[in-house]
Amino acid sequence: MKSKTTNKVKTVTRREFLKSSVVTAAAFAVPTIVPSSVFGANAPSNRITIGSIGLGGMGTGNMRGFKGKSGSQVVALCDVDAGHLERARKTAGLDEKSCYNDFRDLIARDDVDAVVVATPDHWHVPASIAAVKAGKDVYCEKPLTLTIAGGRALADAVKRYGRVLQTGSQQRSGSEFRKACELVRNGRIGKLHTIKVGIPGNNRKCPPTWEAKPVPEGFDYDMWLGPAPWEPYTEQRCHYQFRFILDYSGGQMTNWGAHYLDIAQWGNGADDTGPVEIEGKGDFPDSGLFTTAKKVDITYTYANGVKLLLTTGGGNTRFEGSDGWVFVTRGRIDAEPKSLLKEKIGADEIKLYNSRDHKQNFLDCIKSRKDPIASAEIGHRSSTVCHLGNIAMLLGRKVKWDPKNERFINDSAADSMTGRSMRSPWRL
Repeated sequence: MKSKTTNKVKTVTRREFLKSSVVTAAAFAVPTIVPSSVFGANAPSNRITIGSIGLGGMGTGNMRGFKGKSGSQVVALCDVDAGHLERARKTAGLDEKSCYNDFRDLIARDDVDAVVVATPDHWHVPASIAAVKAGKDVYCEKPLTLTIAGGRALADAVKRYGRVLQTGSQQRSGSEFRKACELVRNGRIGKLHTIKVGIPGNNRKCPPTWEAKPVPEGFDYDMWLGPAPWEPYTEQRCHYQFRFILDYSGGQMTNWGAHYLDIAQWGNGADDTGPVEIEGKGDFPDSGLFTTAKKVDITYTYANGVKLLLTTGGGNTRFEGSDGWVFVTRGRIDAEPKSLLKEKIGADEIKLYNSRDHKQNFLDCIKSRKDPIASAEIGHRSSTVCHLGNIAMLLGRKVKWDPKNERFINDSAADSMTGRSMRSPWRL
């Protein structure tokens, strides 16, 4: 029996991550390619054909969701974990010829109209851009992006190729969230001055040391890493735990922030912009594999004077105005005065995008070619709010942001953190 030895490869620390962050404009250039037709040439019916990329918990759930829609059918699957792929194959009722290890083989199929991207976060932008270049519409899980620069590249690519992209921020299709934001946008709480957002913390424990282990049979670890820096395999790096490692994700800031900061943006009427000042602090691990903040305390300031206060705890968004407040979380809305909950939005007032089913909205927009409720631009802007908070915490100081040009103001150190270098041979 082989003895276990503690891995001696140095874990990337927060300080080293700061030094290694880099943005190269050329890496995010997107060449022009004529988009293909909306529907696959070999589609067996008028149902929209779906290819699912990434088949962990969320990916399998999304696959089942689209499989259950009368207007769509799942025809292809992709995952770098053979176990995940086989379980999903049986659920989908497909043969092995419809299963792939490499997403590029799936998107090369002419009979796939759209793809669902539910990979780890660091793959969201590369896989989505490759898909839109191939003429596919995309449903991409949140957070839409790993970096600000990557988000801009994706939003621009979606526009250039004339594709439809729905960000998986499904709270926008929840009636309680739409109602809360409509009350705020129509001045029912008076002048909005403060938004308070709570997100869960990272309570997962990670040992201070970790062991490099052989890659399990049937798991393409090199493909899983993809554009991320190479590191030895350990099971704690992959699948759900990737969310707590900066090379692959932004922690709970992007995991849950992509939901509740997204609602804050919606209620503040900031879908095409963002904050102008960000300051905060985070509780980062001193050692071990995990490198994202365990707790956060961040203040965002918008050009309209609204303050957004983000803290660890719960999962909700609360809008406070001069005449009252509105609180919203999944399945519940509250307000003061209580009478606000019974008020109707008039015909001449602001009525927000009404989607009662996030996946169906995506399918409908594939046919209409209209923007879905959580478009690429919206997903990018909401993800950017998350990234700005992480950048301010990592730098440990206030930063000033220009949301129009998507650059920090006179801050080269912060600007260098808006993108990442990509491991060869991967490029956008």
